[in-house]
This record gives sequence, structure tokens and C-alpha cells, in this order.
Amino acid sequence: MLATTDLWFRYQDEPVLKGLTLDFSHHSVTGLVGANGCGKSTLFMNLSGLLRPQKGAVLWQGKPLDYGKRGLLALRQQVATVFQDPDQQIFYTDIDSDIAFSLRNLGVAEDEIARRVDDALTLVDAQSFRQQPIQCLSHGQKKRVAIAGALVLQARYLLLDEPTAGLDPSGRAQMIDIIKRIVDQGNHVVISSHDIDLIYEVSDAVYVLRRGEVLAHGEPGEVFSRSELMTQAGLTQPWLVKLHAQLGMPLCKTEDEFFKRMRSNAMKEAS
Repeated sequence: MLATTDLWFRYQDEPVLKGLTLDFSHHSVTGLVGANGCGKSTLFMNLSGLLRPQKGAVLWQGKPLDYGKRGLLALRQQVATVFQDPDQQIFYTDIDSDIAFSLRNLGVAEDEIARRVDDALTLVDAQSFRQQPIQCLSHGQKKRVAIAGALVLQARYLLLDEPTAGLDPSGRAQMIDIIKRIVDQGNHVVISSHDIDLIYEVSDAVYVLRRGEVLAHGEPGEVFSRSELMTQAGLTQPWLVKLHAQLGMPLCKTEDEFFKRMRSNAMKEAS
């Protein structure tokens, strides 16, 4: 269980997180959205133990997080963070060594390391560029290497900060597929993103943050359909939600689902 209770965090005299009570354990994918300055990045650093709240708590396995060395080590083997900029967490020039770094630090056997690295590279579609030097990789390829480096820990929770930032449409589609594969393996994913269409498509639940507080929480379709709420949060609605509102149709979760429904309706009208 990963959650927070009445979580407060401030930088000097400025509160950034204001009494957040969140639960990430009941859904496969939880989205965090909000305008710049709403506290998403600070929340991620609290969830991963990089920052410690002044009040309230991060809850892990139902108990307040232990900030001792052993407690943080145990947390980070089960809650892995992938930052927006992959260069912040890639240290080696060859892919296999970089992904294996954390496992070697933990003393995992080399044959087990090899198996986990291979599985992680397959999951993120990185086998085709596995032998390339990291400095020759594209931004999107580096993001996949960073995710593979988190996956080898076999963490139960994966925190993804802006996973589609800087990606072209093809890379974005690949990232969505990777997220869905991670979930299919039984993992929990928490995504912080300004890509509102991504959050709508892949999330089971969403928290809308505004100035460090929870403005709304619920199923993405229900939350994002509230246009006044989205305006209050400084956000735009997902394009599918806006389109369905204009057409007066039930919500579709994905673009493919929408076009299948449109074709089906057209065929029914033609017959």
C-alpha cells in the first residue's frame, strides 16, 4: 500500500503541499494533473523518500515511512521513480551496465541480473538498440532505458514523471503501449503529467491538484467532463471528452474506440 495522510510540505515559509490525503493502492494507474506549481513534482519526491514532510506522513504498507537507511532502501526497491529527464538517472555509456547498476549494488547474482535486464529491455521495446552507446540514443530511447532501469527492481509501484514529454507521436504511442504492458504485469503506475490526453486514456483514477491541494478525485471520464472544474484547475479537457460533449455521445476511452464506434454507427445508418 502506498498512500499519504494529511501530507504537508513547505520550502522555507511557502507551503507547497497542503494536507494531501491520497491512496494509490486501489487502482492500476493513477494520474496526477494540475497546472505548474500545483505540487506534483514535490509530491513525487515525498513519495520516493527524497523529501520528508513537515507534517503528516507517506504511508507504506499501512505504516508511516521509515526514513532510516534500511527503511528507505526497502521503499526504493518497491517504489521506483523515473524522472522527466532521463539524463538525470543514466550514468553509464552502455545500456546493459546502466540498467544492471542498482541490482549489482544490491548484490543480486549475475545470472539473475542478466535475466532481469533482458526482460526489462524486451518490455520497453529496447532490444533493437541495446548495443548502441547511450549517448547515441534519442530522447525517447533514453526514457525507455530509464524505465527499464526501474523495472529490473521488480518494484510494485512505478512513479512516472512526464513520461511523454519531448516525444513525437510515434514515441508517445510506444510509451502508452509500454505503460499498459507494465500494468498487465500486475504493477501499479502513478503518472504525473501535463499530457491530459495521456492521463485520460491510461488512468483508472485521477487526482486534480491546485496550489498543493486536491481539487477533485475520481474516474477520469467523470472528472474531466466537468469543464468548470478543469478551468478552475488551469487545465484543458482531453480532446475526446470535448468532442463527445459536442456530439452528445457516450465517452470513449481511446481514439481507436471512438472511430470504431463511429464506423459502427455509420454502418447501422446505412443499413
